[in-house]
Amino acid sequence: MSTSSSAPAAGGARVIVIGAGIVGTCCALELRKKGLEVTLVDPVPPGESCSFGNAGVLAAWACVPASLPGTLAKVPRWLFDPEGPLAIRPAHLPRLAPWLLRFLRAGRAARIPATADALMAINGPTVALYKQLAKEAGAPELVRECAHLQVSRDPGHFDLDDLEWRLRRERGATLTPLVGGEIREIEPEIAPAYRSGVMIASQGTTTNPGRLVKVLAEHFQRLGGALRQAEVRRLRPQSAGLRLDTDAGEMSADALVIAAGAWSARLAAQIGVKIPLEAERGYHVTFTEPGIAPQSTVAEAGHMFVATAMEPGLRVAGTAEFAGLEAAPDWRRARVLGRLVKELFPRLDTARPSEWMGRRPALPDTLPVIGPAPTAAQVFFAFGHGHTGLTAAPMTARIVAGMVTGEPLNLDVRPYRATRF
Repeated sequence: MSTSSSAPAAGGARVIVIGAGIVGTCCALELRKKGLEVTLVDPVPPGESCSFGNAGVLAAWACVPASLPGTLAKVPRWLFDPEGPLAIRPAHLPRLAPWLLRFLRAGRAARIPATADALMAINGPTVALYKQLAKEAGAPELVRECAHLQVSRDPGHFDLDDLEWRLRRERGATLTPLVGGEIREIEPEIAPAYRSGVMIASQGTTTNPGRLVKVLAEHFQRLGGALRQAEVRRLRPQSAGLRLDTDAGEMSADALVIAAGAWSARLAAQIGVKIPLEAERGYHVTFTEPGIAPQSTVAEAGHMFVATAMEPGLRVAGTAEFAGLEAAPDWRRARVLGRLVKELFPRLDTARPSEWMGRRPALPDTLPVIGPAPTAAQVFFAFGHGHTGLTAAPMTARIVAGMVTGEPLNLDVRPYRATRF
């Protein structure tokens, strides 16, 4: 058990949460439930940035870090494949190199079990927590339970004794190997060329990630929370509380939560905290009238994309592109997804696609930063969740709300501390 060393914020205290994505919105909602005066601040409306375009997977089984022993050997093949899951812009490589070295060090075998445990602690409760939140917000249809399928053309692709599968199984995931027609018994639209698979039971999905954030933000406002559309330009810690300079004027608070996704490291740097955060850009293509509706979330193992049936249509999300925060999108990444998913689902109607790019906040050890800033009292971090921000948001919010109010926590939060870097 571990708690924040900062003085707790009393009931009625003023808290500002920077970032109206899924993590920041959940944090603001939990803090408001505890009776604090909470303002949620973002330059764009809730759910309009990275949280808008994810694959909607509530991966209660997500415990495998991105860096594992043997990952380095796969990187050249990914990079040289124009349809591969990884791309690095050459101009960004010098700035990315230190992050990549940390990433490779994080994949040492001795570190993996503890990282997997820490990921499971924040991801495991996701479905139950979201069902509760969606019900409270009056939109239970936004969250449903389902299975997750990983499929491959290679009949020998999946070995459940491999490290990544052992990590999941040892932490409670129910895994069922599938061959041939067994895949199509579960999802009939998957092409016969896919000859092996694994079904993971007991996970969930949201039928519309962007609407989920908006619904939770509206619920937060109904409970008395304030929403302010503004860009925070400068943080100024004071002897008591802190002030924020924004493009809409000055704001003050007793406590601050930084949950600004890929932009969070810039804010942390203003209070003297250096966090190795990268913007890992992901793309999606959504087909508005797909003609098919898989009941499971389906991951193509070779090209590492996920297809999910949603309110807006069939969404295909994936790829990891490192190009920094400011570079223009490379829409070829989205179009590749559109071609590949047609091979997975031959009957898919691809006539009406929409494309999108978002920036995942990625840390080299796959774990987010959750907890107090080491340099400024009453500043708390909640960012760096990478691919699992949607999944981990409700538990992250409970941790942050407990820290801000000084309540004891029933889990070890040391793995998420900012000082680990």
